[in-house]
Amino acid sequence: MSRRLLFFLLIIIASATAATPDPDACAGRRVHIRQLPARFNTDLLRHCDTAFPLADHPSATPSCSSLANHGLGPRTHNRTRSWYRTDARLLEPFFHRRLLDHRCLVDDPDRADAVFLPYYAALDALPFVLEPAMLNFSGVHGVPLAQFLAGDRPRVLARRHGHDHFLVLAGPAWDYSQPPDTDPRLWGSTSLLRRPEFDNFTFLTIESRAWPWQEHAVPHPTSFHPSSLPRLRAWIARARRSRRPTLMLYAGTVSKPSRPNIRGSILAECANRTLDVCNLVDCSGACALDPIRYMRPMLKARFCLQPPGDTPTRRSTFDAIVAGCVPVFFENASARTQYGWHLPPGTYDEFSVTIPKDAVVLGGVQIVETLAAVPEEEVARMRERLLDLAPRVVYRRHGSEEMGMDAVDIAVEGALRRIRRRVRALEDGRPEALYSLDDDDQVI
Repeated sequence: MSRRLLFFLLIIIASATAATPDPDACAGRRVHIRQLPARFNTDLLRHCDTAFPLADHPSATPSCSSLANHGLGPRTHNRTRSWYRTDARLLEPFFHRRLLDHRCLVDDPDRADAVFLPYYAALDALPFVLEPAMLNFSGVHGVPLAQFLAGDRPRVLARRHGHDHFLVLAGPAWDYSQPPDTDPRLWGSTSLLRRPEFDNFTFLTIESRAWPWQEHAVPHPTSFHPSSLPRLRAWIARARRSRRPTLMLYAGTVSKPSRPNIRGSILAECANRTLDVCNLVDCSGACALDPIRYMRPMLKARFCLQPPGDTPTRRSTFDAIVAGCVPVFFENASARTQYGWHLPPGTYDEFSVTIPKDAVVLGGVQIVETLAAVPEEEVARMRERLLDLAPRVVYRRHGSEEMGMDAVDIAVEGALRRIRRRVRALEDGRPEALYSLDDDDQVI
């Protein structure tokens, strides 16, 4: 081949390469943040010390202090850049702040693949669940938002009948699913998720119910919010090398239950046990806002017990993952059927232990004996797998450097994937596929 011919071939190849457009990194991922009146979000934060108390216990972090750092709360100490006294009920403003950093934001909703509603639903629900005079009106929670969306630029909502809308709900779905016509009204819950105007929305909740198509569970926020990849890696390295002389740990309410249940069985097994067998961390007060109280013991334990309480899931599960303490579940609803985008549903046996609660409470199975029988090399493998997964359930600090996909990134990608599937079904005229839950157990 002559040099001249070779030269022309190189020019042709270079021209063809230059003409090939780069793939659109935002294809199918464009998000529009709907502008809502302040009464639906930021105005709710102004009442942190009076009408809308966020701290229920006298020793908890003062309500307004919990708002620091866009909902992460105050730092646990002045020098840290990763640990905060985080109130999980402030996940909504924190999520809102993180979405402002999304690299595929668009101002025009017509160009968006999804519409995010920055509605602070849990804060807006507080008068209905804390004020006795408002109890009978909890069925109208969400009505003002529905009226606003229907009246202000209604085409945004009507374009895809709400199938492309998503929002965050900082609480278990059960707390927002009381039927609107319930009489008398049940204390502590509203009817937000029963509003027909929101039937097609996707709600990211910290605990979902088993059947509704609207919901998908996202991890409970822990107090660990690293601001850089080195800080994330340094913590995981610390958890990996930590000596663990304690067999099992339970962090939670330590008062004896009124009737036999799994928590009572745990307390009975731990009674009179030495610290190398069982450690109880009393979290009857404001334990969640004081991570030092439970993280240090978790770093010293091989297994962390996760019994269900008022609802199946627990923040402690994610504290344990961050600490490298192998979670012990007593029912599948505590995690396996909840967090399919963040934790691989089919591999739970690789990083956790499951002991059916009925086998313990009614069948005489001993938790201590079961866990003591797990070979140490198997525990080490589970811990290693657990720490590999830890970055996926951590909510990194807003404005932090890239460090792989964290809990927010995965939740948004999961919502976008669900929305794309629904929109395709809508456009293809396949109504039977609109409400499929096939994506719930597909890890992002």
